[in-house]
Amino acid sequence: MRPRSLDEVLGQDEVAGPEGFLRRAIAEDRVPSMIFWGPPGTGKTTLAQLVAGETSSRFVPFSAVTSGIKDVKLVMADAAKFRRATSRRTVLFVDEIHRFNRAQQDAFLPYVEKGDIVLVGATTENPSFEINGALLSRCRVVILQALSPEAVEQLLRRALGDSERGLAEKPLPEVRDAALQSIAQLAAGDGRRALNLLEQVVVDCLSAGLDPIDEEAVAKLAQRKILLYDKAGEEHFNLISALHKALRDSDPDGALYWLTRMLEAGEEPKYIARRLARFASEDIGLADPRALRQALDAWEAFERLGSPEGDLALAQATLYLALAPKSNAVYKAFGEARRLVAERPADPVPMEIRNAPTRFMKDVGYGAGYVYAHDTEEGTAGLDCLPEALRGTELYHPTGRGIEARYRERVAQIRQLRRDMAQRRREGSS
Repeated sequence: MRPRSLDEVLGQDEVAGPEGFLRRAIAEDRVPSMIFWGPPGTGKTTLAQLVAGETSSRFVPFSAVTSGIKDVKLVMADAAKFRRATSRRTVLFVDEIHRFNRAQQDAFLPYVEKGDIVLVGATTENPSFEINGALLSRCRVVILQALSPEAVEQLLRRALGDSERGLAEKPLPEVRDAALQSIAQLAAGDGRRALNLLEQVVVDCLSAGLDPIDEEAVAKLAQRKILLYDKAGEEHFNLISALHKALRDSDPDGALYWLTRMLEAGEEPKYIARRLARFASEDIGLADPRALRQALDAWEAFERLGSPEGDLALAQATLYLALAPKSNAVYKAFGEARRLVAERPADPVPMEIRNAPTRFMKDVGYGAGYVYAHDTEEGTAGLDCLPEALRGTELYHPTGRGIEARYRERVAQIRQLRRDMAQRRREGSS
């Protein structure tokens, strides 16, 4: 069921859709070297093959898991000869490219720069951490998203109706919508996993003479209870909303229940981890600065352990966040800062705090009047650090909850001290 054209690609409209950059690049024959970054089963290999097929390039697949850099060099040298002989480029697809170390990745550079190959790497790891900076700067990073439940269901229906490549070569039992929704949920955005599970369910039901195929048949084969998200995706957002609001309302029991519902329903745990980290800053902030560390530690623990062991770390973080004192002061302060930046012109940096690396810049006033805060007894010189048009603006307003209660006292003291120091400087200059 691998797509044979960009029109058959599902769930990656920003890349391969009618307005996607890849479609335009292929049409104009200007496909760059790329790193496809995304979860398993989202179309990385498929898109690489389509780039080769729709540009008349030669496609050479490679796996960093089973091949060494010596093999890669031989392939790249052959690609250079092929281009000289035919004027055609080679699309070198390197699956799991992050498995090559940074020194090994350097071997790609000269061939990419000369245009002998269009390097298409695939990785499930963050390229910023795993790909050599020199190679990364020569490639476009293309982020592929996990397939939506709607896209997975469309893929499953396509397989059920295709007699050449799919399952319609022989009479099939009726497959009910709820069964397809169950499979899409269990697949967690992985198209390959969804197709494999569909095939297993159909074969098992044909063998057992079951007709129609419903969600119970899927649950039996998967050996787990299916907690459905509805087809429109509303229940997905309802559950994450319930988790978030239970956390905000400091309800550990409700928060733990909704976390468990989401995990048992097949929600991607890393998505939950991201939401917990966001919550730690948005709804707790400096009322308990340790909350963000708890959320990030749980995220890391899950990535190291996976399910089910790592699920417990998410439960621990959820309970911590529910019990922590709450404050949205950081969230509100950042929102106000963004509003000012968006609505106002780019106000100039005050002369006092401008960088002055050259004599000319010092002569024209850059850095004039700057006082090194550590040299003052008070620890602040009361410098005007906001643009002149915004002087006196206060963005951060701490609450009286948790540790932030101490910060509220500290902020008030600092602001008064800075006003006093600024007044002294003005009186001294006059």
